[in-house]
Amino acid sequence: MHPLRQRGCMQMLRCQVCAGPARTPLGWIFLAGPNTVDPNNELVFTNQPPVCPEHVRTAAQLCPHITAEPVVFLALSAPLYGVIGVGYGVRDGNVRVVERPDGPVPYGHPLMPTVLASQMVRRLGVFRLLTLGELFTALEHAP
Repeated sequence: MHPLRQRGCMQMLRCQVCAGPARTPLGWIFLAGPNTVDPNNELVFTNQPPVCPEHVRTAAQLCPHITAEPVVFLALSAPLYGVIGVGYGVRDGNVRVVERPDGPVPYGHPLMPTVLASQMVRRLGVFRLLTLGELFTALEHAP
C-alpha cells in the first residue's frame, strides 16, 4: 500500500480498499495474515488500515500479507499508537540513519522528531477475534 494512502486511511479509519468509512455498528474490522499479529500479546498493533464490510473479501484476496482466511479483529478501540520508520540524525556533518527500531515508535518517544515514518500504527484495544463467517453472521444480526 502506498504510504500516503496508508496514512490517510489509518488517520481517518477509512477502508483500505475504497477509502470510505470503515466503521460498522459493531466496530472496525482489521485483518491480519497468519503469524503477523499475536492476539495474546499485552499490546496488539496493526499497520493495516481497517476495511469496510463490503471489501473484507477483496482485501483478503488481494493483499499479499493476508490469506483467504485472515485473522479478523473486530475492534471497539483502535487508537493511534505511533509509526514504523527509521530515526535519522547528523553525524560528521551528514544526515544518517542513527536507529532502526525493532517495532513501532510510539508517539511521544524521544526518537519521534527524527523518524522518517513509512507507516502509521494503531493499537487494538478492545476487540473480538472472529473468522470471516463469524464476522458476516455478526454483521447480519447487528442493530
